Amino acid sequence: MDGNAARTKRWRRLEYERLVDLGAFPPGDRLELVAGELLVREPQGSPHATAIRSAQEALRAALGPGWEIRTQMPVALDDESEPEPDVTVVPGSFRDYSGTHPSRPALLIEVAESRLAFDREEKGSLYARAGVPDYWIVNLLDRVLEVYREASPDIRARHGWSYRAALSLGPKEHIAPLAVPSARILVADLLP
Repeated sequence: MDGNAARTKRWRRLEYERLVDLGAFPPGDRLELVAGELLVREPQGSPHATAIRSAQEALRAALGPGWEIRTQMPVALDDESEPEPDVTVVPGSFRDYSGTHPSRPALLIEVAESRLAFDREEKGSLYARAGVPDYWIVNLLDRVLEVYREASPDIRARHGWSYRAALSLGPKEHIAPLAVPSARILVADLLP
């Protein structure tokens, strides 16, 4: 190893949570732990914020009771990742997660504009590796919903996993989450 090479520390999820509990990060710091690295989250413009709220409202109306729809809250994916997806759907109610962050989301949604490639490649591979069955990207650039399903090992992917099934849906098309196939959501209702 080159003596001048910079060394970095890879963080474990429990270390990161301890730092959060100790108040090591200033209030308002927008950080998330992705594959052992602390990443600064993308600032939100108005379309991004509106799309998050649109997705939350559309999912709440379509799924009904028995599902917790969380926005920008931690998900304990594995020992080295605690991302904060824009929208997370988990079974139960918010009180079910008072002692620990959810670890088995039924659906994760990222709203993407400037970091579209990152959400496709980095987050997509991370979510596939964690076994998330349903991953959607609200693509603000192209005004489509990208749907990713069927996680499988993939040596070419950033984290060794990817989704085999991918489709792109326009505003006039409908989608149903895998967890609730009877729930039809108009893609336009997810867009700002």
